[in-house]
Amino acid sequence: MILISKYLVPNGYTGLTIFPFVFLKSKHLEKHTVLINHESIHLKQQSEMLVIPFYLVYAIEFLIRLFQYKNWDLAYKNISFEREAYANEFNLDYLKHRPFWGFLKYIRDHDV
Repeated sequence: MILISKYLVPNGYTGLTIFPFVFLKSKHLEKHTVLINHESIHLKQQSEMLVIPFYLVYAIEFLIRLFQYKNWDLAYKNISFEREAYANEFNLDYLKHRPFWGFLKYIRDHDV
């Protein structure tokens, strides 16, 4: 379910996924298929990990990446969940063929 909220989506971001919702910064973004696909990949990741563990792993990995890169943006972009979503956001059929826990492939992938 897509909801519009300029207040819940942090500055610098256009969308945010909190299972089972996708929050977009503005209404016109509902037609942005690449963004919707990116956020749909996050919905799949969250459901596979039973939601709460997803957020725990996401936060821990972010802190590890922040320590590793000492840069907020690089840390965020190198979280395995984000790597998977960014790498496949233009492939609108990705979710049809995505393997279970597909993000695991991106844990050791090269840095963004």
